[in-house]
Amino acid sequence: MLKGTRVDGVYTADPEKDPTATKFDEITYDEVLSRGLKVMDITATAMCKENGLPIYVFNMDVYGNLKKVLDGENIGTYVHA
Repeated sequence: MLKGTRVDGVYTADPEKDPTATKFDEITYDEVLSRGLKVMDITATAMCKENGLPIYVFNMDVYGNLKKVLDGENIGTYVHA
């Protein structure tokens, strides 16, 4: 699943509010859920986990990023089992 957002991935905190937030290149569903990270709502994240559907979070506001994601460039965060 591709998840376009206003930031370039999943962070330890909201990077728009916390300048010390650290980006994850990859993270597990369990870690997202246990840390309470706001990738998307908890139910959607849990459903992706239950169905083995990885999520790729990237910044949708940057021109060309969708093509980069589809070409396999590492520009966001990969959420997986």
